[in-house]
Amino acid sequence: MQKQNCTHCHKPMICNANDIANCDCQKVELLDETVAFLYEKTQHDCLCNDCLKKFDELMKFSLTNKFPKRPTEMVEGLHFYMENGFFVFTETYHFLKGRCCKNGCRHCVYGIHK
Repeated sequence: MQKQNCTHCHKPMICNANDIANCDCQKVELLDETVAFLYEKTQHDCLCNDCLKKFDELMKFSLTNKFPKRPTEMVEGLHFYMENGFFVFTETYHFLKGRCCKNGCRHCVYGIHK
């Protein structure tokens, strides 16, 4: 067991990767698609249970809602919010996009920061 921070929200947590069967994260049931997303598309290491659940909810949402292809399809509060006259894209937007732009976005779900 080792103390570390969740690689998404940075909340302190205990990771038991050396004995993964007994790690707290094993209590969280995830869709196969969520597990594949986390392994194949992100650079996250250990995630807290809250973030694991959040990623699973994002995956469930993405199965019935697609990435907006036109600006008119974007919904304020869901895909973006305005801050000082600038668009700030949400975690939902980034997740639906399906790939990281590697710009160090504030709400990046891929674990890539500048």
